[in-house]
Amino acid sequence: MSAIQQADLQRMRDQLFFEGPEMVRRLTRFWLLLPLSAVIAAAGVVSDSTATVIGAMIVAPLMTPILGVVLGVVLGDGSNLRRCLLLLLTGAIVVVGLAWVLGLFIPYPVVAATSSQVASRISPRLVDLVAALATGAVGSVALARSDISDTLPGVAIAISLVPPLAVVGLALESGAFHQALGALLLFITNVLAILASGIVVMGIYRIRQTATGTASRHLLASVVVCILLLAVMVPLWTNSQRFDQVNIRLTGVEAVASQWASASGWSLLGVSNVDNKVLIDVTGENTAPSLSELRKKLDAAGLSNEDVRVQFLTGQFLPVPK
Repeated sequence: MSAIQQADLQRMRDQLFFEGPEMVRRLTRFWLLLPLSAVIAAAGVVSDSTATVIGAMIVAPLMTPILGVVLGVVLGDGSNLRRCLLLLLTGAIVVVGLAWVLGLFIPYPVVAATSSQVASRISPRLVDLVAALATGAVGSVALARSDISDTLPGVAIAISLVPPLAVVGLALESGAFHQALGALLLFITNVLAILASGIVVMGIYRIRQTATGTASRHLLASVVVCILLLAVMVPLWTNSQRFDQVNIRLTGVEAVASQWASASGWSLLGVSNVDNKVLIDVTGENTAPSLSELRKKLDAAGLSNEDVRVQFLTGQFLPVPK
């Protein structure tokens, strides 16, 4: 793959670095878009609206300082590296703070139980890291090659940056500190994945050939990113293991419960896991099926250790007297 030309490198610097005569204008743009994207993301999480959250992803400017860190590392440009890191850190704090303030006006806790947007961002897994690595690579390639830069809106949607931070703020305000920590882990995972894959892509394009910074600084920063990436893989692996175990449990219980309910003319509505308890929802009009019979079937299927709760929902509608 051919090395980046000087003109390409200058274009990348103009896109990512907050320097030169355009610094004030670019900083103004960043601090204008970031609070707006934070409010949009927090509103989308509160209203449980996927479309609104996607809108926040497109508006959010956090991808710029993250890729700026990548370019700063590759070029060994210490001043721009520190500036982009500072923007990334302060930007993340601002998003969390704005979401926390918005949460003060919500009369109910915005947690996993009340919003699927929260639930989907509090238990990141290894598959999220894989997706973030691939997305970061696409973003870096789109940056290096101007002919495919039109893929950047898709990258903004694929990588989740502002929404997890909004979840952190809302969860903190709701007192759900464990959920806030999980959402923060997702944000950190995505940032580190972009940095790691971005450094690799920039290496493939041989941007170091045009660098004026020190090679030792580039090597040290790359090693730090790798160490941090390996560190976040531990909780991601733990979450993945837990997720797989829960899915296996739910699949087994669902198969038994479906057969048990249908034998009495009832229908299985769903099976879920809440606080390590398996909740079963069934509906029907006939006499409710026997719970002791369900226990026998679960024991026979090797699910004797499962703490199962059943909710019976009658499908009968009674007329209101006139």
